[in-house]
Amino acid sequence: MAIKRLLIANRGEIALRIHRAAREMGIETVAVHSTADADAMHVRLADHAVCIGPPAAKDSYLNVAAIIAAAEITHADAIHPGYGFLSENAQFAEIVEAHGLIWVGPKPEHIRTMGDKVEAKRTAGALGLPLVPGSDGAIEDFAVARDLAETIGYPVIIKAASGGGGRGMKVVNTAEELESQMGQARSEAKAAFGDATVYMEKYLGNPRHIEFQIFGDGKGEAVHLGERDCSLQRRHQKVLEEAPSPVITPEERDRMGGIVAKAMADMGYRGAGTIEFLWENGEFYFIEMNTRLQVEHPVTEAITGVDLVREQIRVAEGNPLSFKQDEIEFKGHAIECRINAEDPWNFTPSPGQVTAYHAAGGMNVRVDSGLYAGYRIPPYYDSMIGKLIVSGRTRKGAIMRLKRALDEMVIDGVKTSIPLHQALLDDPEFQSGDYTIKWLEEWLAKRAS
Repeated sequence: MAIKRLLIANRGEIALRIHRAAREMGIETVAVHSTADADAMHVRLADHAVCIGPPAAKDSYLNVAAIIAAAEITHADAIHPGYGFLSENAQFAEIVEAHGLIWVGPKPEHIRTMGDKVEAKRTAGALGLPLVPGSDGAIEDFAVARDLAETIGYPVIIKAASGGGGRGMKVVNTAEELESQMGQARSEAKAAFGDATVYMEKYLGNPRHIEFQIFGDGKGEAVHLGERDCSLQRRHQKVLEEAPSPVITPEERDRMGGIVAKAMADMGYRGAGTIEFLWENGEFYFIEMNTRLQVEHPVTEAITGVDLVREQIRVAEGNPLSFKQDEIEFKGHAIECRINAEDPWNFTPSPGQVTAYHAAGGMNVRVDSGLYAGYRIPPYYDSMIGKLIVSGRTRKGAIMRLKRALDEMVIDGVKTSIPLHQALLDDPEFQSGDYTIKWLEEWLAKRAS
């Protein structure tokens, strides 16, 4: 079924990104927004706009009834959830489909399976993905936890089965710490997610975070679009991403990409998804799957030439994939900087009015942002206000282009993370590609001392 009018159940840069892809396909868009986002760029540009509640996300962007009502009164025939908010809520996907609307996303059962980290790990293992040594599922009994930790060797990490963002996650270095840290992890998980279930894994000392972009048609065909390196993180939040990874060889890409694509084909997966791994000493270890579009999807688009949002919409309409694996070519190198409205060094949020704005431009420079001069950044949501993506024939070329583009960016009136990115790009270790998931926090600590 062809989509004629698409409701975008999100805000900010991703809502604008989806709007642009839809309009290029001749599809009308419906923007839903809170009262705080009435002047947002995607609301201004959409064909139709509906206010769905007050500023708090729970009363607007997480208000399922209001979103469905907005779809009905505007006669939308599909809903795209973007990322965050309700994008990985299987029940929301089921409600969308129950109302006769097209869900631009994976099948609800796959969202549910991969949203539970214990079930996701079990499923990944059954599909042939390499796993971090650890518990087969939830771990309740301390004696079992103690025996397992001794078997796989310290350090180990206790993780919440539901949720993420570092909550309910504890690293245990010795047997003496295990009981107390396990208890703390369970308490944090219960408080944050309403679920005290935890599981255990071997703690990898200094890995990189490597993720593969996959795409399936829901009918048994799936491909991979290469890997992204997302190792530059602070408190488990990604700061800068690049594709391809500086450390993955073409042979590793083909081997691991083939494994993930086959797994998704066997699963009957539909739409865009990302399979995340820790990588250390040439070995990949599955950590989780995100059943949605990722913030960092533009770097994959830059090196493959594939419009992932357009493809999401096409597959949701029931079309086959518009490309086969051997038609996907990886060209050059791309880097994305997440630009946040926050102090670049202590990371305090900095909402407020943008008094002047100028987006960087030039060859192979892309800015995904809903900012404009006079826009007031609300204090109620995530601090990310844009993404700067550049590509070049080589990694060195991309870095030089990114430096130039960051120098051109003007966002006045609020503090932003641009100075952080400028400093990172000047660091010789970053320039060499010699960094891991611990590198950025250690770099920040040295800078602060």
